Amino acid sequence: MSLLVVGLSHRSAPVSVLERASLSVDAQLKLVQDTVAAEPAAAAAVLATCNRIELYADVDKFHAGVAELSTLLAQHSGVGLEELTPHLYVHYEDRAVHHLFSVACGLDSMVVGEGQILGQIKDSLARAQELHTAGRLLNDLFQQALRVGKRAHHETGIDRAGQSLVTFGLEQLSAGAEVQQWARGKKALVIGAGSMSSLAAATLARAGVTEIVVANRTFERAERLAQILSEGDDTDVLARAVPMDSVPGELTRADVAVSCTGATGLVLTADAVAATVEARTGEPAAGVAGGPADEAGATGVRDGRPSAETPLPGAGTAADGDENCPLDLSSVSSVPSGFSVMGDAAVAGLDAATLEQHGAWAAGGTAVERTREPGRPGPEADAELITALAATATRSGRIPERRRPEPVAEVPRPQPVLFLLDLAMPRDVDAAVHRLAGVRLVDIESLADASADAPMAADVDMVRRIVADEVAAFGAAQRAAHITPTVVALRSMAAEVVAGEIARLEGRLPGLDDKHRAEITQTVKRVVDKLLHAPTVRVKQLAAEPGGAGYADALRTLFDLDQETVASVSRAGNSTEKNRGPA
Repeated sequence: MSLLVVGLSHRSAPVSVLERASLSVDAQLKLVQDTVAAEPAAAAAVLATCNRIELYADVDKFHAGVAELSTLLAQHSGVGLEELTPHLYVHYEDRAVHHLFSVACGLDSMVVGEGQILGQIKDSLARAQELHTAGRLLNDLFQQALRVGKRAHHETGIDRAGQSLVTFGLEQLSAGAEVQQWARGKKALVIGAGSMSSLAAATLARAGVTEIVVANRTFERAERLAQILSEGDDTDVLARAVPMDSVPGELTRADVAVSCTGATGLVLTADAVAATVEARTGEPAAGVAGGPADEAGATGVRDGRPSAETPLPGAGTAADGDENCPLDLSSVSSVPSGFSVMGDAAVAGLDAATLEQHGAWAAGGTAVERTREPGRPGPEADAELITALAATATRSGRIPERRRPEPVAEVPRPQPVLFLLDLAMPRDVDAAVHRLAGVRLVDIESLADASADAPMAADVDMVRRIVADEVAAFGAAQRAAHITPTVVALRSMAAEVVAGEIARLEGRLPGLDDKHRAEITQTVKRVVDKLLHAPTVRVKQLAAEPGGAGYADALRTLFDLDQETVASVSRAGNSTEKNRGPA
């Protein structure tokens, strides 16, 4: 059997795909069960976080395993296989071990070095053990991953490089201000009472918020979290619990809200947030351009560029008097760099003949006069510029430089009165909230964008070396463990031979007293043990090296060991490992 992992994360898939592919706890359990029921897999576990979904399995066929695991991920996530496949990654054997160890150390996290992933790995293993789907290999793998992650955090300064997703989100929410200074005196609403929401509540309490309101679908869990916050020794925050239907009212009192639930639909719609802002400010929360969720069709701008659907400066229609222009404005206006009939952006990338025609058209006064900003050159200057550039194009064949379009003026956003942190996957807060004035929303998508520019600490290299060493050690241990059933079967066979020979000796020497019989038996066992000791120790050492898997087969062949006896030893070992708890 061999280790295989198929998954997708923030590194391989856009947040929109991750959001749709996210799995509830019940869906994760069903996925694990269906994976083990599939032919190639003997054991399985799912690691699902806010920015990754990974399916681990112990398979006997690589290609069949990849196909089956990919199909199961698509079926249970509801994302079509054709759409999901381009975003999937596959790791096998040592690469799969390296991947999980890197994940456990926080090297593959959205926020490098964050330690929360260790708890998620532990939960993943616990669920697989409860379902009896872990098996020896995944038990060993996940338990070792937990130890490697703890070692990395203990022996290096990776904690200085990273932080929890909650802390990183609050830093983005405060827009560069010190979180404790920004949070001091604010009132917070925490929606959800799971591990991420609990961490967010504790972080806000330590940051200095004066009040935390916890809302959850199970009111008892909200009460429990509120009680823990109120009884904390390191804070004096006032905490209370409310049912989920109280969220709209509590949102009007809150300065900052953090949401992380397992809901499949939106918890806070754009209309609800807009109503909250209007209730607080007395003015409608009008939409503004420039938010991450802006669509080109709505604002006319995408990534700072005019969209193809939006008329560009000077790119008029026949109604504007441009019907005599020799350029095909409809085709040129779709060029991503922008196009201006009366400006230098018009000539970027155009050939000499077209430039000459355009220069003659502009110089002839055929174009209608357009409203110009003060200090901006008139049509005559445009014509001179175009003519000069046409001469350059005649020599070089084409203007080599594509001119940048004029910057689009951004509408300044008002200072936010409500701060929202959405850590859920799928999202709890409507992405359209990005466009509401008076609101600052940070969600998984914006965190992924921000984390791409986050600095890496020098300790990351040390953690990578730890991972490499641990992967080699785990591989050696697994290869050595692979031959152990054969060695045990060999020693069992030797014990049976000794027992048979002692029985035969008793038949030939019936008068042998107990003392002499015991001494003879012990002597024969010592001889057998000494003969087997060096070969079995050496074969374990050789089997632990890369390419050492064939030594088990050689040992079975040399000593004519029964294959079923070896297999029964393996099954016994797997059954004792199956339900071992996480480290």
